[in-house]
Amino acid sequence: MAVIFTSTIKIDEENNWFIELKDMVDDRVAICKSMEEYAEKVEDYGSDYGGNIDSVNWYKDDSVPEYVMDEIRQKMADHKAEIEEKNGEPLIKPEA
Repeated sequence: MAVIFTSTIKIDEENNWFIELKDMVDDRVAICKSMEEYAEKVEDYGSDYGGNIDSVNWYKDDSVPEYVMDEIRQKMADHKAEIEEKNGEPLIKPEA
């Protein structure tokens, strides 16, 4: 069984972005209004599979402006850097 999550970036009625996280195995859905909340939910959902997530497929609604995408990319890069600093090694290791 492949563990696949989908993450869809959307805009709400107040023009705020959020990420809809869906576990494709059991159809659980979480609405995440911050990158911190998203990271916690991915970890929570992933723990049900021993932390082994095969894929996270990303999508965005057509209504999401490019500046929102840039903000989310930066937040993701910052979060990745924090994890790497905490772990003392890169998340993605170069192939030998």
